[in-house]
Amino acid sequence: MMADTAGWRERAEETALLWALVAIVAILSLLPLARLLFEGVAPDGRFSTAALTDVLSSATTWTATQHSLVTACGGTLLAVLIGATVAVLVGLTDIRGRNAFVFCFVLPLMIAPQVVALAWLQLFGPSSTLLKLLGLAPAMGSRNPLYSAQGIMLLLGVQYAPLVFLTLRAGLRTLPQELLEAGLAAGARPLTILRTIVLPLMTPPLVAGIALAFVSCLGNFGIPAFLGIPGNYLVLPTLIYQRLAGLGPSVLSEVAVLSCLIGFIAALGLFLQDLMLRRRDFRITTTSNAMRPFELERWRPAVEIGLWSLTVVVLVLPLVALLLSSLVPAVGVPLTAHSATWSNYDYVLFDHAAAKRAFVNSFALSATAAVVIVLLAVPLAYFLVWRRSRLLRLLNLVAEMPYALPGVVLAIAAILVFLKPLPVLGLTLYNTVWIILFGYLARFLVLGLRPVIGGYYQLDRTLEEAAQIAGARLARRLVTIILPLVAPMATAGALLVFLTAFNELTVSALLWSSGAETLGVVVFSFQQGGDSTYAAALAMLTVGVTIALMLSTLLTGKPARGVLPWRG
Repeated sequence: MMADTAGWRERAEETALLWALVAIVAILSLLPLARLLFEGVAPDGRFSTAALTDVLSSATTWTATQHSLVTACGGTLLAVLIGATVAVLVGLTDIRGRNAFVFCFVLPLMIAPQVVALAWLQLFGPSSTLLKLLGLAPAMGSRNPLYSAQGIMLLLGVQYAPLVFLTLRAGLRTLPQELLEAGLAAGARPLTILRTIVLPLMTPPLVAGIALAFVSCLGNFGIPAFLGIPGNYLVLPTLIYQRLAGLGPSVLSEVAVLSCLIGFIAALGLFLQDLMLRRRDFRITTTSNAMRPFELERWRPAVEIGLWSLTVVVLVLPLVALLLSSLVPAVGVPLTAHSATWSNYDYVLFDHAAAKRAFVNSFALSATAAVVIVLLAVPLAYFLVWRRSRLLRLLNLVAEMPYALPGVVLAIAAILVFLKPLPVLGLTLYNTVWIILFGYLARFLVLGLRPVIGGYYQLDRTLEEAAQIAGARLARRLVTIILPLVAPMATAGALLVFLTAFNELTVSALLWSSGAETLGVVVFSFQQGGDSTYAAALAMLTVGVTIALMLSTLLTGKPARGVLPWRG
């Protein structure tokens, strides 16, 4: 009788915890998106197609849509060319210094898009401190070539090439050695093996990388904002930003329709990915040790020089240009021993009130989001991995939706949810820092959840089952047994959440208010106001924090390998 009562209590506790998690995920994911769709078709509680008609009949909408598709496709194409080439060379050949190169190549993905855009802007143009130092600066008054569609596509490709690289490299690690050895034994050359064996088998990760890059390029705000707004080349995210910043809540119905349009295009891209993979069977029926790398022999030095030259072009030169620009007193002033100054850093660290608040806000929001997401991820992953059901599969999909869709869609949805006071409580999160935290929790939940799920798949349930037999309740087992075992994965997930949120702009650009600025918002405001030297100094500080945290994981060895993208 006592055993039956204990079993009933155990099941009741599990059910209560599961439905609490379902409610939290639904609030973070389904509620904002449902509110967004409702605003588009029934802004005042009554069905109306006025906003839909106005937006879809506007020439500006379709011009921005065309620009979004052009830059997203162009950026994706460049990202695939760079990322796939690097993945093949790193994953299949015997190059040296592999780990150091991967760290440097992945770094642009971890740096905020607005910082990448600012760094490249400081590299080119007549006011470039680096070009002035080298005597290569164009004449004053010349247009910066990056203020164009081609410039946006270039930077999107640079930003998301590591994304394609990571997805394809993960697939290459599972490639069976027997297939490649059979090709070599038959007399095929490495390029023939690559074309006839490797690429067909790597279609799923390659298509997944293409889809991820396309959705990321489509929803990117920082790069089109820095490069497109000055040249009046608007894409859908920047059009939404300008509409909302200029007219405020009065245009929420229109921007809701625009957000749904972005979401529809992104969903269409993901659907096409799924459709392409359904047409063929890509399963590998043999298993073996990982393949031995192809020996480049006399070509190895040239390939290594080419890879590190790529790193210099896409990472070192832009960051050097950004650093030099942060050391001059004003835009256009040549850098000399007499003009070099630390005053820009003093100003953003100690004198500018919004910048000081932004440091506090970004650290607090990012750390809070990381901790809360890990606390949600550990019990949620428990059910997703060990209590499989149709409901849990749906819950897994729902949790991924805010990250799969462009960030601007989530930002508009959050505004719609919290514009009015919450029922019963009478509280409002609109124009407070808490609405940004909500956006971070919704958007980055999957970043903390995926590593923890991977950790559960590696666990042996023997200890947890033994504790259950001994009478330990679920909450106690989660805290004393499971959490210590998945702690490395959870730590890695928390670090990914922190770094991504710390450098974020797309969500906070639409959700910030006075007193609730983030670092991305302040960098953007400096650049928009013509204070490029202050923007460069603040951007360099964020880059320093990012690199320091990434390096700390290599030195301590605590976070699990295979989870953090810059680790082997």
